[in-house]
Amino acid sequence: MESIWAILELLLISAIVLAFGLAAAIVFETFRRRFNHTHVEAPPVFEDPTSFKPVRCPHIFDPAEKYISLIIPAYNEEHRLPGALEETLNYLQRRAANDSTFTYEVIIVDDGSADGTKRVAFEFVKRHSVDNVRVILLGKNHGKGEAIRKGMLHSRGELLLMLDADGATRIDDMEKLENQIHAVVKKGQQSEDSAGRDSTIKISDVPAAVFGSRAHLEEKALATRKWYRNFLMKGFHIVVLLAAGSGIRDTQCGFKMFTRSAARKLFLNIRLKRWCFDVELVYLCKWFRVSMNEISVNWTEIPGSKVNLFSIPNMLWEMAIMSLGYRTGIWKIYS
Repeated sequence: MESIWAILELLLISAIVLAFGLAAAIVFETFRRRFNHTHVEAPPVFEDPTSFKPVRCPHIFDPAEKYISLIIPAYNEEHRLPGALEETLNYLQRRAANDSTFTYEVIIVDDGSADGTKRVAFEFVKRHSVDNVRVILLGKNHGKGEAIRKGMLHSRGELLLMLDADGATRIDDMEKLENQIHAVVKKGQQSEDSAGRDSTIKISDVPAAVFGSRAHLEEKALATRKWYRNFLMKGFHIVVLLAAGSGIRDTQCGFKMFTRSAARKLFLNIRLKRWCFDVELVYLCKWFRVSMNEISVNWTEIPGSKVNLFSIPNMLWEMAIMSLGYRTGIWKIYS
């Protein structure tokens, strides 16, 4: 009996030590990211492949030069990227041919790929010109959140759309997100008119975000997934609700659109670099009172996903860091 109590006592002490160690690690990591110093701050160089001359690097504080920027993070996407880019650029070219005011750029952010992603990306720059397709090289892998942040901060669009390199979401669904943002702007203009003020509001100046959503596919997913995957998904949703609050059912869909004003506020503050930066975006939207809507999009599961069961602990770790950082005031939010 004494030996059993000794074992239980040892397990209890081990659990306490582990809990204190984990708490200390979370606090340390939260303080480490306090001033956002871990981000890649070196300015990207956009190179014209025809002349090999650097092109001026824009910044999110500059006035918009394009109607829309599409930011595509890519990590080892040599095989999936070409098809997605081909479909995306064909769509953009068709719209530009029918509407002279529709100007665009595609920014591919190579997140330290070890395969031929860089080569594939520059082939599209050569075919479509550096004015329409640009590549940012991060040098080493930093995470999807950091890749998107970098692309957002050096884009030229009034509207900024983040989308995945696998083409899982149909590109023409971006019109659904556009329409929602235009509706928000129109509502703001009507409010200005009713107050007797000048209603000439630029779309880039209205802080608004629209999140593409796969929530409407959840019932089908529940029926086809393994029970433990459904259990983990439900658990993740609960943790997201506790960390960022309600309002967005599908935080993890990689199809999101922001106005230039919203992107300026959000991506200058975002700290998470990998799995849960989407959750942090929801939190920051609420903090800045950015208009936030969720729109259903067509989505197809593409083989080769980099998210798996082992990603769950990392997601929980990042959300714990985020919650502690913001709720204790360790992480400052700059306006």
